Amino acid sequence: MPTTQELYSVRLKRYTTAMRNEKPDRIPIRPFVAEFIAKYAGYTCQEVTHDYQKAFDATLKCCADFDWDATVANMVYVWTGLTEAIGLKYYGVPGIDVPPNRGFQYVEPSEQEAFMKPNEYDALIDDPTAFLFNVWLPRVSRDVVTPGSPATFRNNLSFLKGGMALLSYFTAFGPQVAAMQEQSGTVSAIAGIFKAPLDILADKLRGYVGLTMDLMERPDKVLAACEALMPHLFNVAVSTADPTGTVPLGFWMHRGCVPFVNQEQFERFYWPTLKPIIQELWSRGHQTLFYAEGDWNAHLDAFAELPDRSIVYHVDRADIFEVHRKLGHKFCLSGGVPNFLLAYGTPEQVRDRCKEIIDGVAQDGGYIMDASAIVQNDARVETMQAMTEFTREYGGYGGQSYPSAQTDQSDQSDAPDDGRALTFGRQTKTPPGACIPWADKRRELPKITGDEALVQSVWEGTDGLANMYIWQCLLSF
Repeated sequence: MPTTQELYSVRLKRYTTAMRNEKPDRIPIRPFVAEFIAKYAGYTCQEVTHDYQKAFDATLKCCADFDWDATVANMVYVWTGLTEAIGLKYYGVPGIDVPPNRGFQYVEPSEQEAFMKPNEYDALIDDPTAFLFNVWLPRVSRDVVTPGSPATFRNNLSFLKGGMALLSYFTAFGPQVAAMQEQSGTVSAIAGIFKAPLDILADKLRGYVGLTMDLMERPDKVLAACEALMPHLFNVAVSTADPTGTVPLGFWMHRGCVPFVNQEQFERFYWPTLKPIIQELWSRGHQTLFYAEGDWNAHLDAFAELPDRSIVYHVDRADIFEVHRKLGHKFCLSGGVPNFLLAYGTPEQVRDRCKEIIDGVAQDGGYIMDASAIVQNDARVETMQAMTEFTREYGGYGGQSYPSAQTDQSDQSDAPDDGRALTFGRQTKTPPGACIPWADKRRELPKITGDEALVQSVWEGTDGLANMYIWQCLLSF
């Protein structure tokens, strides 16, 4: 009987070998389970959304009871304790705005109430960080006031409570990842967060309807805004990625595909402001998980331009067999088991679908078993067990020999220092990772008689926490 640590080592090798598009001992299983954990552990959606410790505990219970190689430490990621502390308007919170056993909902603003107005592109392009603090946050928060307005008690509390809540929540992930490893030998599947510039405009700034109008009426401004966002979104990605490069960076793909945009718009706006970031991440040893929500098959030829093994491509509503024909020789694939089968199908139907996928795309390795999309509380325990058990029974490759779990970077340049100058995107007034750059702060100070480098280092470290706060509000919450 292997120890938990030995089990973890085997699972980590299995998972990373598949992600390098090679053949491990057997197909790894990595379900992205969200509200399903609540159902399994006997909690309501409200409990795991409002109390992240219950979400952590429910994830650990699933890890202990299911034979999964990897999962996410908490896929119910939007902790409403934090969003309520900030006073964010755009969530329907379980037990408050929606029934307690329904997952949290994103409330899309109308075109007239978009959080960024069509005449505000220049302000965003000039200084994205300042725009988020000065314009975006007061509009998305019930408590934050616009600059120049009288300060209020609730305004001040929003920043105090929000900042402390953010640090409390993010700090808790380290012990949770360790608990997964130590208690059940389960790998934490991803690290960090990234979103494409055009998706950010559609999701959190202009709204989808507003962006579609802008693509026709002010396309140059849209492109310039995407270029201005590029280095900032890259900074969030590289600073939150797994520093060892073992597990991939989570990239959630939303509205940049046909039919949300047309092919010409994808080629002009979405892909040129995304591709350089993925290439730069890979040059630094970071693989990216393309979580392609919806159907992105119209863009497979573009994705094939990326370096071999630089991404793991997750298939949702698309034809996984076409994806395999186009991308299987370059990248590991995951997903393809429809969520409606897990909710309404029989265990036998789930097993049949798993067999179809394994026979069709997994024979040479480079595949990870998962549902098509994030698993919510409509999935049934018996169908999740069927997916897991069938993959264990049928998904072996007939041996125990497989490569090391270390990232093969033979086709990459040596990973450069993360502080090197980027060659993509648009330079903005405030550089990525800062709110008040040291050069500006230095002009306010008297002559420094001691170690100036020490003063600068401490300043930039604490200033960077404020930068993390606003960009994590935008991307994660």
